[in-house]
Amino acid sequence: MPPVFAHGALRLYLLALLESGPKHGYELIKALSERFAGTYSPSAGTIYPRLGKLEEEGLVATQSEGRRTNYRITAAGLAELNSRRDELAGVEKDISASVRRLADDLRADIRSNMRGLRADLAASAEAARSTATLAGARASAASRNSPDAQRMLMEAEMLLQSFRDDLRVELRTQAVTQPITPVTLETVRTVLDQARISIRNSLKE
Repeated sequence: MPPVFAHGALRLYLLALLESGPKHGYELIKALSERFAGTYSPSAGTIYPRLGKLEEEGLVATQSEGRRTNYRITAAGLAELNSRRDELAGVEKDISASVRRLADDLRADIRSNMRGLRADLAASAEAARSTATLAGARASAASRNSPDAQRMLMEAEMLLQSFRDDLRVELRTQAVTQPITPVTLETVRTVLDQARISIRNSLKE
């Protein structure tokens, strides 16, 4: 995959992010992830060495705040940023192009993964239908209002409620630390659509 930032572009963009005020490393990583709409999130190993280099050059200064280190742009850093505004505009255009490219790559990966996922779900659904049909053939005919039928309906509803509650907690927990990505959203949508179809088909049998 082509690099997200051209040589020296990330260094300049970090200065631009710090222009609005001091930030610690995680805030810079989060700001970059948001700028890329969740399609790219730089690692700590990418960000911190560049911040260290900027500090060595006197363009960024640090200040400890508890266990965190805040980074702020210096007068020298602001002067360099002002002298390279045209270049910064080019970086912004490159970022927009990268977002489109990464989004296209993600969509291609999603389509490929979803084809495999649909095939797996279809196979699982078919196996479940076969098992249910065999079990039904072996069981005696029972009334829909029998105690067993009512128990199975309640169990099915409880399984759906438990699935919804558990997944909702996991999604919200993840969103606290990192935005939900397009891949996750598309996976949830596709899996739930396929599950709905499979369950409806089993109800008609």
